[in-house]
Amino acid sequence: MRFAFTPQQEAFRGEVNDFLRGALPAGWEGADNAIDDESYEFGRQFLKKLAPKHWIAPAWPKQYGGLEMDVWDQVIFNECMGYARAPIVNTAAVGYLGPTIILYGTEEQKRQHLPGITAGDVVWCQGYSEPNSGSDLASLQTRAVQDGDDFIINGQKIWTSQAHYADWMFVLARTDPEAPKHRGISYFLVDMKTPGITVRPLINMAGGEGFNEVFFENVRVPRSGLLGELNRGWYIATTTLDFERSSIGGTSQALRSLEDLTRFAKTERQAGAGTRIWDRPAVRHAIADLWIDLEMARLLSYRVVSMQARGLVPNYEASIIKVFNSEYVQRQARVGIRIMGLYGGLWGEGPWAKLHGRFSKSYVTSVGGAIAGGTSEIQRNIIAQRGLGLPRQ
Repeated sequence: MRFAFTPQQEAFRGEVNDFLRGALPAGWEGADNAIDDESYEFGRQFLKKLAPKHWIAPAWPKQYGGLEMDVWDQVIFNECMGYARAPIVNTAAVGYLGPTIILYGTEEQKRQHLPGITAGDVVWCQGYSEPNSGSDLASLQTRAVQDGDDFIINGQKIWTSQAHYADWMFVLARTDPEAPKHRGISYFLVDMKTPGITVRPLINMAGGEGFNEVFFENVRVPRSGLLGELNRGWYIATTTLDFERSSIGGTSQALRSLEDLTRFAKTERQAGAGTRIWDRPAVRHAIADLWIDLEMARLLSYRVVSMQARGLVPNYEASIIKVFNSEYVQRQARVGIRIMGLYGGLWGEGPWAKLHGRFSKSYVTSVGGAIAGGTSEIQRNIIAQRGLGLPRQ
């Protein structure tokens, strides 16, 4: 089957690309994978350029700052953004939380939270994982105890991306410790300025402060911060995870990197030899495999999109694309640094860091891709049980 976008959709693609050429600096190669104050502030300013065009969350309803864009138009938009390596600092809000609030939130919660996201004013982070509750998320121990019209939260979250910059967090907490672990969890929307919240940045293996640990000490949250029903938060949380794992248009940045690598191999000469790197059959075969896998990733993503276009919420289908994408990025980085040889260990802007050291940095940062959002092992369990109907062991 061959996919083709309509002339109207291609015109929209051209509009987005024209906008990006004007909104991003000349010669823009993308921000470093590490998040620092400068790159974060640049991303916030970029959001402000998107907001007047209602492009922060273009698929959302118009009353909340979106354009009610068709899901395929959203794919085009995401593909353009990814290919341009445009800075995105609010993925958790736009891609995961916002759609969840639209599905489960009260009208008051929608009015309170969604416009701030689409205006580029409010950044969110995700409070799911805990030090002893990573892959087995339902075993989380952060507690929320009802006290009159409020809930009091105590506990710790970890690996919380951009918590040191976020204004709000969506948090899972146990509200019924006597219930089976999946049935005693509630979903809260928490203002990060609430007294009792402490954020401690963590340095990752790439030297960046992308994620954090967050401590809750008697943090008081009003009942209006409860999303959905009390003790039914797990089922809302899995919907959020399905949105997170869908990876709509997520292959376009990998496409840009693979084009760079292919061009590099065709033009770079082998050290001490007069031939190109491309002249080695092993290099051509490795790059060809990457191109085939990338097309597979794109088609798997389009399968998820076709489901969403029919009003369905992907489940194991999202897990398929999640595990394939995260492991593909690792394979691409591994092939890239091998092709670069001894230069493959360098990153940054030095003269010997080939392609700005992007593949070297990706080789390190992509390790977390097979863990964040649910490990590859968890995804395979979901695929086996919900997709193939295999029994649990």
